[in-house]
Amino acid sequence: MILEMVRANGAVSLRELARVVQTSEVTVRRDVRALEAEGLLDRRHGGAVLPGGFTRESGFPQKSHLATAEKTAIADLAAGLVEEGEAVVVGAGTTTQELARRLARVPGLTVVTNSLLVAQALAHANRVEVVMTGGTLRGSNYALVGSGAEQSLQGLRVSRAFISGSGLTAERGLSTSNMLSASVDRALVQAAAEVVVLADHTKLGTDTMFQTVPTDLITRLVTDEPPAHDDRAATELQALADQGVQIAVAGASGSPGGDQVPARQQQHPQRRDVALPGPRRGVPGSGLRSASMLGGEQPAGTEQRGRVADMRRR
Repeated sequence: MILEMVRANGAVSLRELARVVQTSEVTVRRDVRALEAEGLLDRRHGGAVLPGGFTRESGFPQKSHLATAEKTAIADLAAGLVEEGEAVVVGAGTTTQELARRLARVPGLTVVTNSLLVAQALAHANRVEVVMTGGTLRGSNYALVGSGAEQSLQGLRVSRAFISGSGLTAERGLSTSNMLSASVDRALVQAAAEVVVLADHTKLGTDTMFQTVPTDLITRLVTDEPPAHDDRAATELQALADQGVQIAVAGASGSPGGDQVPARQQQHPQRRDVALPGPRRGVPGSGLRSASMLGGEQPAGTEQRGRVADMRRR
């Protein structure tokens, strides 16, 4: 069953494999290791791919079924960064498509995109203007690429670019498997004052052929919390934070809002405070919040002092 899933999708996360085969990730990891020893697949942190799987790019139908819960959580968190009346760029990808569905509820928004799927998600949105690049249609991911797409972005300036890719490392930044897609993504990034990368944990630590955004140009990373065993992804998150990338983790333990580095990173000996995204609409307070503030904990002894005061009044 594991081989069938990998062959059908090109790449599958351990979390998804464990869910489908109804067993633990520990068991799945052991099976994946055995299959790799036979040369039937390649292991990647947090998942498995076909041999040489990252030298080619999976098509949209395959990608759309990978890490769906993680992509939904990432899109929910990323949408909170967008304000009414903003102009943003949204690149191609299954995670950015999820984001676009949520941006349809933001009034007065202008979205520039080279993705037919992003444009389709926003086509019937009330008071959202969609601007599409020119270019040649790349059928595998329904994106417009080539010189026409790049030229249409010249002279454009927006507040943020939301970009996805095939891999993300602290050393090299965001990368993708296709040269044409990488070139257009670079043009999208150049049009934005801030760059927000959307990448689930399976892409952390993966380096693919064509660099899209170097680390020093990434303002924020919105990701999901890596599994407890995935030390490689956690290490990569810490390395990105150390290079100044602001980290927002969807569904982080102990964080209702999700804007927090995973708990195991908080104990890292080299850890420093990570600047988090600013407050969402209607939520007062600064953009840098501690875990105790996010969890709403009260200072020690507050409840006890309240009971003593009540007894004295009685």
